[in-house]
Amino acid sequence: QVQLVESGGGLVQAGGSLRLSCAASGRTFSSYTMGWFRQAPGKEREFVASISWSGGGTYYADSVKGRFTISRDNAKNTVYLQMNSLKPEDTAVYYCVADLSPRWTRTGANEYEYWGQGTQVTVSS
Repeated sequence: QVQLVESGGGLVQAGGSLRLSCAASGRTFSSYTMGWFRQAPGKEREFVASISWSGGGTYYADSVKGRFTISRDNAKNTVYLQMNSLKPEDTAVYYCVADLSPRWTRTGANEYEYWGQGTQVTVSS
């Protein structure tokens, strides 16, 4: 089992950057596929990015490709989401997710077992 705690959200102007962090508990962090989802008001949760246990494989939603970068530091039990060139439509609560399945290209919310509490990202125009 793993517990996830996100940080780094906040208010930023369009075109700006933020880096989200997700700290995971447990000694087997490196066994988990990690990812990020987001949910805007009135909308369903949507996949943002995912990363394999080793960090060698990454996968992105088309809406963030080229602007966001997911990475992980297994020594620190932490996964990151660097968000550049932010747009107002990126405004959402961002959730860190984890799962023991080795497949890192899954995009369904029901395919990830563990979720953090979320962190708010607001991009002003």
